[in-house]
Amino acid sequence: MGRLQRNGAVLVIIGLLIETNGFYVPGVAPVEFKKGQKIDVKAVKMTSTHTQLPYEYYSLPFCLPKNGTFIYKSENLGEVLRGDRIVNTPYEVVMGEDISCRLLCHKPSKLMTWDEANSQHVIQMVQHEYFVHLLIDNLPAATRKKHKETNNVIVYQGYRLGGIMNDQVYINNYLKLKLSYHKHGENEFRVVGFEVEARSIDTSQLKFDGNTCILPTDASPQFVYPKGTSLLFLYSVEWKKSDVSWASRWDVYLGMSDVEIHWFSIVNSLIVIFFLSAILTMIMVRTLRKDIARYNADESDSLAGLDEAIEETGWKLVHGDVFRPPTYPRLFAAVIGSGIQIFFMALITIFFAMLGMLSPASRGALGTCAIFLYVFSGLIAGYFSARVYKTMRGREWRKAALLTATFYPGIVFTTCFFLNFFIWGKHSSGAVPFTTMVALLCLWFGISLPLVYLGYFFGFRKQPFTHPVRTNQIPRQVPDQIWYMNLVLRIMLHRLQHANGWNSTIWRGIYRTFLHFDCTLGKSILLSFRISISGFLYPRNFMFANIDSHGLLPIMWRRLQMVVA
Repeated sequence: MGRLQRNGAVLVIIGLLIETNGFYVPGVAPVEFKKGQKIDVKAVKMTSTHTQLPYEYYSLPFCLPKNGTFIYKSENLGEVLRGDRIVNTPYEVVMGEDISCRLLCHKPSKLMTWDEANSQHVIQMVQHEYFVHLLIDNLPAATRKKHKETNNVIVYQGYRLGGIMNDQVYINNYLKLKLSYHKHGENEFRVVGFEVEARSIDTSQLKFDGNTCILPTDASPQFVYPKGTSLLFLYSVEWKKSDVSWASRWDVYLGMSDVEIHWFSIVNSLIVIFFLSAILTMIMVRTLRKDIARYNADESDSLAGLDEAIEETGWKLVHGDVFRPPTYPRLFAAVIGSGIQIFFMALITIFFAMLGMLSPASRGALGTCAIFLYVFSGLIAGYFSARVYKTMRGREWRKAALLTATFYPGIVFTTCFFLNFFIWGKHSSGAVPFTTMVALLCLWFGISLPLVYLGYFFGFRKQPFTHPVRTNQIPRQVPDQIWYMNLVLRIMLHRLQHANGWNSTIWRGIYRTFLHFDCTLGKSILLSFRISISGFLYPRNFMFANIDSHGLLPIMWRRLQMVVA
């Protein structure tokens, strides 16, 4: 009887879920506005791809809110770390009401005046190509621009602060807010589009009719003069009906043209990776096929095994030394545990993002989710690190647990804390506040560190990992390296093949590219392939013994010549 009641309760819950309206998961619920209802326009920050330093909107002498009171939105951890400082603005937008041209602040008889310091600051920001980011109903402002060569329409977030004409800096002091709405009910409307057309109009060429302005057909730009500038800020609002539903209003941001380039680069890299993998597989199979059985066999006589090892060449030289415990086993276990922790954090984050649970409408959700997943993955890191440490015959597991919990986070936190001083010195909104640092420290020492110790407690009670081959009792002597086989030189040469692709990704704007979580998943898989192949191409990076001049690499080179021939 009790089982039937439980099954009935489950069916009732499922029925209620079916009748529930579905939105972004978890996302932001849609907001319905009535005709004539005021809609807040908020500013997020100003960004540039040249400096990578975001700035607060009111770090420049823009028009202040009508009442002179700054109202900042409460932000989550991800928004704070991104440098977002969402604040109210003096723009007045009403649902369904168009505005032809209106002064944002001041009057025609009393212009806004910038002194030399403010003018120089604005000139510097324009020269660094800063973009201003606005929000309406949690929808970021977008700007459309035609490509000069292909005539394709490019959409990017924000609008340009200004530009340069004839070696003179001008500022975009006129904004046309183009808003789209979708009718939901009898007298309910939803905002489904927000675009901005920014122009620079010389204040001296404007004509006014009360508080409204008349725009000239062909106006000169409003230049910013180093010694001081007088100007006015203007805006207009245009509404239009749209068939786009509220759930699809982010499609214009997710369909940016850069993604096609990234997918092309991913496919191109995968083809190269698979080709190299096939060649390496053929070489490895031909080289090691006859020796697999002998590697797994136990050596009954250590002296006989030593005599046999003397005659071995190639990879066989190190098969008895690859699993020898390193000089610093605690550090090795800490690195392995930290890598597993980062891997699980990235895997689960991308998985949730692929399911749509980290919608871009939830600002900062991706960063917040990644941080909390990393903190709670300390249990997994401690468990696997403990098993690795026990496999290397470690005894002081408490010290190893402390190193695992503090090694990688300590490096990251110390580096960010040091860089944060320079960001503070630039008065950037990207500087992490002191309270946020305290919150991160609480997450680190209050949650992550105890979970690492708990994982170590359970992992150290398990049996150690078993090795496929025995470790020789006498370590093999390491010969001197040839100059071109130096570890640092090989690492630098190996990184050259990846530098171009990753730099292009960074400078095009990570915040745009990684909204496409399927693209991020492809990059992660590609990176895993590259790391795996690096283990074959550069075996000395992953072993604690070296191969002599008749070792694996010359054999692989000869095999490669045979395959090509």
